[in-house]
Amino acid sequence: MNNLSAIDLNLLVVLDALLAEQHVSRAALRLNKSQPAVSHALGRLRILLDDPLLVRRAGQLEVTPFARNLAPELADILRQLQDLLITPGFDPATARRTFRLAMSDYGAALLLPRLIKVLRKESPHSDLVVSQAGRDVMQSQVIEGEIDLALGVFPERRLDVCDHFLFSEDFICVADKTRFPDMAACSLSQYLASPHILVALRADSTSEIDVALTRVREHRRNAVIVPHWRIAVDLVRGTDLILTVARRIVAGQDKFEGLFMFEPPIDIPKFAFRQIWHRRRDGDPAHIWLRQIVARLLEAS
Repeated sequence: MNNLSAIDLNLLVVLDALLAEQHVSRAALRLNKSQPAVSHALGRLRILLDDPLLVRRAGQLEVTPFARNLAPELADILRQLQDLLITPGFDPATARRTFRLAMSDYGAALLLPRLIKVLRKESPHSDLVVSQAGRDVMQSQVIEGEIDLALGVFPERRLDVCDHFLFSEDFICVADKTRFPDMAACSLSQYLASPHILVALRADSTSEIDVALTRVREHRRNAVIVPHWRIAVDLVRGTDLILTVARRIVAGQDKFEGLFMFEPPIDIPKFAFRQIWHRRRDGDPAHIWLRQIVARLLEAS
């Protein structure tokens, strides 16, 4: 970047719109400006930042690597400026805020039904966007400003990432009752002889269950690998498969008629479920409000 004093706030707002839309006309509509004015601003930005920012390929504009790295930080800075200059505090009842969260369907099942009700009641003009990714990706999204808050299991947390412990969770095994009528005291040999369901976003993922088996020099056959906890429970029905799952997934056994639940025949350490965020958002009143709601809802679950 050349001279920071040569860049005014209006240019940064235009740049944010261009990087979000990747289209001059749509950016102009978003900003309520003319297309020539936005094109002129893009030209100035290219000179000031010494980068093309947007290049035409196959009939459409694509962001350059420099612009791609700049986009999340720029969006976050503009959001902070807006909070600072326009809304010094945070009033949930009147705020128009988009909260971006990332979590697995396990976290979504525990949190979202209750969180949605709170948001619709206390902050009806705010929006919620939820995505799903692996642990490393979610941490990267937090650092890069793509999401406000990530929920999950994060054994190793990166620099500049804040966290808050929500609850501790353990595991329970689920099997079809008709296939395993006498498994009230399932032995380790019976457990290992059965095919299993592994819940993982990638086939090469290592789960807490398999780590525990490795400690005692054992392994299981993961016959089915799926990315979602909720669907995994249904896959057990009518099969010889065993699912070892977080206990809260099967809370309320009346909802799982025909399934048999038993304690794992091996010691599997509990895991800590946390919410994480970047330290740049630590003092944001809206973010604090959201974190407090999440904590209240999940710490009581």
